[in-house]
Amino acid sequence: MVRALFFDIDGTLLSTGGHLLHSTKQALQEVRRQGILVGVATGRDPAKVSKLLQELPLDVYVTYNGQLVYTDQQVLYARAFEKAVLDNIVAYAIEHQCSINFGARGCVEGSRFMKLGQSVMAQRLFRFVPRRFPVNITKKLLKKSHFLRREDHYSQLPILKEPIYQCMMFSPVADDEKLAQALPQCDLLRSNSLTVDIVPKGGSKLRGIHTFLYEKGISPNDVMAFGDHLNDIAMLKGVGIGVAMGNGQPQVKAYADYVTSSNNFDGIAQALKHYQIIS
Repeated sequence: MVRALFFDIDGTLLSTGGHLLHSTKQALQEVRRQGILVGVATGRDPAKVSKLLQELPLDVYVTYNGQLVYTDQQVLYARAFEKAVLDNIVAYAIEHQCSINFGARGCVEGSRFMKLGQSVMAQRLFRFVPRRFPVNITKKLLKKSHFLRREDHYSQLPILKEPIYQCMMFSPVADDEKLAQALPQCDLLRSNSLTVDIVPKGGSKLRGIHTFLYEKGISPNDVMAFGDHLNDIAMLKGVGIGVAMGNGQPQVKAYADYVTSSNNFDGIAQALKHYQIIS
């Protein structure tokens, strides 16, 4: 019996245009009438989640890839970077002149370029970036662009005095091995090929979901989760039913129990009907 549903946001809960489909709204209204809990599990920050989903009532928010979990009433889980680990991330960003943002409870600060990259429009564009996109040329241009750069000021940002739950860095997939070696106390999670989310070691959407399930006395076997990208794999594997969107990455589909239609063509409603959760 499914007692809780969790959804990734970009490419899953929202259409490519950044909206909730009518079929999705109706489906979630029906499951909530049945007493099924509904939550999101996303790499997004709380402020952005609130802005994107202001029309959708939710029971729980798993943000920053599981590092900050809360309801409308209370914070259930908050796992920030240790100071030494965060200092290492800052040092790497400065040394390699990487654009980076730092995510706190109430805001995200850092590179102006990365703020642009975290926009809904940019997230849509990232999904269509070709594999041979000239990433190295782009990186060199950014390093020379004083309008977009703030790398020299990272260590002095006031936000670093707050708990930081996730860092978002402009770094192509090709740099993952180098980055992982430099930051052994961190995990690298991706929702696109150009930027990487950096979280404390062992962090994941699934870990954040588990904290909520423990609070509610719900088994992971009674959970259904939806996703489309690499940072959703652990979540889809770790619950009773993992659903990959039709627009999802091939690696994600390989780990799913069911592949539904895309986020633009009633994928969520279709999967819920397939499992006879809604009529």
